[in-house]
Amino acid sequence: MTDLEFLDRAEAVLRAIEANCDRINENSDADIDNQRTGGMVTLVFSDRSQIVVNLQKPLHEIWLAARAGGFHYKFDGQRWMDTKGQGEFFTSLSRYASEQAHVPLVFSG
Repeated sequence: MTDLEFLDRAEAVLRAIEANCDRINENSDADIDNQRTGGMVTLVFSDRSQIVVNLQKPLHEIWLAARAGGFHYKFDGQRWMDTKGQGEFFTSLSRYASEQAHVPLVFSG
């Protein structure tokens, strides 16, 4: 994957996270504050816990930091998959955000 391809695909992920937060906030009581700074999105939950998603351009990875730990995702040609076999990015984000929001949440690409 070229640097430009990575940036296009990874930026789409960040935009999807922002759109999902807007949808969740409109349709639930989850109240997720999302802040975008360059290649990073920070989600802040009502209990003040955070999830940070940022782009690692030199590595062509997306990193996710949550209470559960830190995770790295690489594009496999179809989806962003955890580099240590822990699953797909949006499935993981949904799980960790649900844990921190204390309500079931679904994020999708």
